Amino acid sequence: MTPLALRTPADLLGAIPFLLGFHPSDSVVVVGLRARHVVFAARGDLGEPPGFVEYVTSVVMRQDVDCAAVVGYGSDERAREPVTAIRAALERHGVGVLDTLRVAGGRYWSYACPGDGCCPPEGTAFDPVASPVAAAATHAGHVALPDRDALVRQIEPVGGLTRESMRQATERAATRLARHLASSRPGDLLGSRAVRRLGVAAVREAMRRHREGGHLTDDEVAWLTVLLVHLPIRDYAWERVGADDWHLELWADVLRRAEPHLVPAPASLLAFAAWRCGQGALALAAVERAKRSDPAYSMARLLDDVLHRGIPPSTLEAFPMPPHARAGGGRPRRRAKA
Repeated sequence: MTPLALRTPADLLGAIPFLLGFHPSDSVVVVGLRARHVVFAARGDLGEPPGFVEYVTSVVMRQDVDCAAVVGYGSDERAREPVTAIRAALERHGVGVLDTLRVAGGRYWSYACPGDGCCPPEGTAFDPVASPVAAAATHAGHVALPDRDALVRQIEPVGGLTRESMRQATERAATRLARHLASSRPGDLLGSRAVRRLGVAAVREAMRRHREGGHLTDDEVAWLTVLLVHLPIRDYAWERVGADDWHLELWADVLRRAEPHLVPAPASLLAFAAWRCGQGALALAAVERAKRSDPAYSMARLLDDVLHRGIPPSTLEAFPMPPHARAGGGRPRRRAKA
């Protein structure tokens, strides 16, 4: 997401839904800034266990921020303690806190007010949709969904006739792959070279199609999901996931149409794409889908750890990209983490 410059509390509150991808409620949000531009946002539920304060502080410390702001969404009884505790923890670690706010009913209050008369007791009214920051984000094509449940619903499996079509397409794909394996050349142990050739072609075609604004048929999605079970093919796709929106669209589409037992690979690839694009909430939702399908799936567990540690995608810049990963059009464009 394009870095956002914040100048007022209303700017901050207008930006948060676009940073998270949804409008938070019953939440505490920490926003990290560098030179008054947002570089990071993290959210937790109000009522998290005491360890959450130190956890979110350690996450913020990894982001190389100049300062932070802390916002609680909910009643004063529920928001005051976690907001002020996080502020104290950040300041103990040398992170300046610009403001600590509470939001409820279209109004905000500041816990940083020095005394009576600083803020009106009824709070300050604001419209998160009408703020200049929200308008700029909307104009740039960013979306803030009504709540986290709406975000999760975006990657739920398809149903009805589409689900039945995918079931049949996946059966055809499995039969097709079995034929290829049965006819693999002598010396091709378990058909591994044949599978790699087929998988590379399927991944390249899927990426080309979405990069050019197209979509895959049910048979193409089914074929891809069957091939992604093979780790060399999944890793080939993984190496090529970039920070452009079409990567998100590709893997979200494949995930929604994948048969239940084939979910872990596309869910993990979507999680990685979302992490690269700075969409942490979407990345976590995708990881959760992968782990529900296979709790031991190693890529999902790795990404779960990366997300919960707050490791920024900019860390990828420290590692050279292998030549074969650059072969399709260069290094993926880096985006600022939101």
